[in-house]
Amino acid sequence: MLRKNLRSSLLPLSKPSATPTAIHRFFSSSSLRQNVLNELESRGMLQDLTSRAARQHVEKPTTVYLGVDPSANSLHLGNLLALIGLLHFRLQGHNAIALIGGATGSIGDPSGRSTERNALSPETLEANVAGITRQLTTFLDRGVAFAQSRTRRRDNEATTTATGEGKETVEGTIRVENNMKWIGGMSLLDFLSKVGKMARVSTMLSRESVKSRLDSSSGISFTEFSYQLLQAYDFLTLHRLHNCTIQLGGSDQLGNIASGIDMIRRSKFGNDVEEEEGGKGGGDDPAFGVTFPLLTTASGEKFGKSAGNAVWLDPKMTSPFDVYQFFLRTTDEEVEKYLKIFTFIRVVEIKGIMEDHKAQPSARIAQKVLAAEATELIHGSEGLQQALAATKLFYTPSSSLASLIDESFLLALDGSSSTSTIPSILVRLPKSDILGDKLEKIAIESGLFGSKTQARKAIEAGTLQINGVKIKAKDHQRKIEEGDLLQGKLVVLKAGKSGNKAVLLE
Repeated sequence: MLRKNLRSSLLPLSKPSATPTAIHRFFSSSSLRQNVLNELESRGMLQDLTSRAARQHVEKPTTVYLGVDPSANSLHLGNLLALIGLLHFRLQGHNAIALIGGATGSIGDPSGRSTERNALSPETLEANVAGITRQLTTFLDRGVAFAQSRTRRRDNEATTTATGEGKETVEGTIRVENNMKWIGGMSLLDFLSKVGKMARVSTMLSRESVKSRLDSSSGISFTEFSYQLLQAYDFLTLHRLHNCTIQLGGSDQLGNIASGIDMIRRSKFGNDVEEEEGGKGGGDDPAFGVTFPLLTTASGEKFGKSAGNAVWLDPKMTSPFDVYQFFLRTTDEEVEKYLKIFTFIRVVEIKGIMEDHKAQPSARIAQKVLAAEATELIHGSEGLQQALAATKLFYTPSSSLASLIDESFLLALDGSSSTSTIPSILVRLPKSDILGDKLEKIAIESGLFGSKTQARKAIEAGTLQINGVKIKAKDHQRKIEEGDLLQGKLVVLKAGKSGNKAVLLE
């Protein structure tokens, strides 16, 4: 008889088995694969394992999946840790699946929520699925090549195998799936007979996400109560279709992951599987769960949130410049942790970066490395170049601004090559319409302010800057003159929390 109670068999993580020296030795050895769980643990990316047998299981190639619900049309920085975790599995030769919850997204996951989500319309859900599918495909394709460039060994060998043509191919695969494929056409009777019969209400009620809602004044609907069954069925389906044996997720997903493992077990061994307290996990595990910590900033805010707004991975929603600035503002207390999590720089090299940083803390060496690496991972080299150019533009003293402006600099700001998805950071306005007109016109037409009233108040309050110089309240009637144009064509506007604008007059 099988012994299993996943809630009580979660194992405390042991100390990392590899010191930085040992990691260096590994990458200098001839082995092409290391234990990905040890790597994640050394980076502070591992929260829980559902069984200690998972460490042995990943010694051989397997298939792992990460689910993402399309609650918006873009992912945000809160999703980034898990996506990077998926890439780590991919880099060590495992097959990776990113699963979009086209079906589960219409219900909403109760995990970590005190109230029920607002239902999305079918049109909104469809648009969100399409947006995230494109985003995941681009991110994962670019992420593999980017991560490999950072994890090459000191002997310049990549973790790849050579083909007969002398080229290198990476082990493992990445695919993007949508659970609407297998849930969308399922009738209620099919769901009850195929899925419901393998679930135990007592176990479902014991999940923390359900218990916390049952104890709240809002309660929980049957719809959200059933969410864990749908996610469990996803794991079972991927197990059957692709031999997927590991699910990744944030620590708040532990109960849902456990439901999937239990469903896989019952599908294999029947519903008489005995659940005992104190199970330790062993050779009878048909599947495993790996969870990541939920990150918060030093101030206790949810990671990726700024004044209540998510930092999105879509460059049209959050520019590469704003992503770069978000990471650049990382505190000294958090920066080493974030370097380990959000970059693929080897741990031994991160220790060297931190030594340099501590020797010159005012230079913010570690923050600059973190911001550059994270921005390039998310938005590619073009996005990073735009972010660096915009940082120079908006934070260079006024006396030196004009010297920055040349064609290559403007090209980096533009970021709009034929194959790019990076929006230009330049706002283009007709020179004839702006020159000689009042400040408020360029402030409004550039998009810096939404109305004349807002623009006028900012100008009269003295919070508007042109080319790094504050406009005094007494000069609120002044006009844009030829002398305000850097190299005869560019005006840099700043207005505190309202933002920054680079206006190209053509």
